Amino acid sequence: MPVPLYVVIRGWGSISALGHAGLPPTCRPAFRLDAASGLSVAALPAAAETALDQLRRSRPAYRALDRSVLLALWAAQQATAQAGWQPDDARPLAVSMGSSRGASERLETFHAEFLRNGTSPTAASPLTTLGNVASWVADAAGAAAGAISHSSTCSTALQALGNAVAWLRAGMAERFLAGGTEAPLTAFTLAQMQALGIYSALPPDAYPCRPGAGGSSSFVLGEGAAVLALEATTAEQLRPGDLLLESVGFGFEATGTKTGLTPHGLHFQQAMRQALAQAGRLPTDVDLILLHSPGTAAGDAAERAAVEHIFGADGPACTSNKWLLGHTLGASAALSLDFALHVLQGRLAPSALPFESWLNMRLAPQRVRRILVNAAGFGGNAASALVSVAS
Repeated sequence: MPVPLYVVIRGWGSISALGHAGLPPTCRPAFRLDAASGLSVAALPAAAETALDQLRRSRPAYRALDRSVLLALWAAQQATAQAGWQPDDARPLAVSMGSSRGASERLETFHAEFLRNGTSPTAASPLTTLGNVASWVADAAGAAAGAISHSSTCSTALQALGNAVAWLRAGMAERFLAGGTEAPLTAFTLAQMQALGIYSALPPDAYPCRPGAGGSSSFVLGEGAAVLALEATTAEQLRPGDLLLESVGFGFEATGTKTGLTPHGLHFQQAMRQALAQAGRLPTDVDLILLHSPGTAAGDAAERAAVEHIFGADGPACTSNKWLLGHTLGASAALSLDFALHVLQGRLAPSALPFESWLNMRLAPQRVRRILVNAAGFGGNAASALVSVAS
């Protein structure tokens, strides 16, 4: 097959606190109180929970799967259906899925059982390996070209998508399912976030996650998954309105700190610069930046510094979707892409956040053609993806 010039997003699926059938016409925060911890969280709504339970019951093998795997399966099925891919499609299909924590629910359950009686179920190991996320998605999709699981903390979904772009452009696959999933609303994971001193003290009805607000950290955990159905496409096959994944850039800085942050966000700078260079774009070609911005004081400030270094003080508008669905860790970048694609299709217009934030300094233009999506995670890694709509 000829080396493709473009990677086209033929479909995508998502499931999160905002729902399971795409974003609602008007975006409203989706937080509730976790009874056990007393913390604000962004959990699936009742309708999405019912759909996930139906999926769990649809195959006997699914009943033992971790929640993170089921979320990925749901989003992948939605993406495949939207792309119109049929079971008899002979084009090579590969899968790349990211998750920061993996099978948190199953792992904590199995470990609690081990502490109680000193034994482990036979299925504990295969059901808690990170690789079972991609393998189950591949099993459902009938992928024959490969199944890869990634874990690069909170930028892991973009790592998975970067792998997909490389495979498609190298001719190693013609179709690719790639994205991220996370089900971190467990007692131990919530306790870990609290121990870092970053968790929001605000109640669910008071905009508990406030990206770019400064002051006290307002990190809130959420759950969800998003998966993109990608195809290798030549210039001759490209059509106006096609959604393009132009590039994925990466950055890293070794800081020696527990979070991997420095005040200037060098890893963000590297990732954004690389994404622009790969696509042959200038900073002025970007209409909107969808920030990683998790509501933590240090993280938000570092990303702002990095954006201003690359784009200048009068750069493009910036926004975040975490004030709506919290921080979904390894799924966050994929859900940010879900948000960005709705914006590119004109189904969602970014607006000022309903609280004081530096993100409100500039609003996005009425017609957004190209969006840069940022993600970063513990350990000093970052990634940026450039998505656009073909004209």
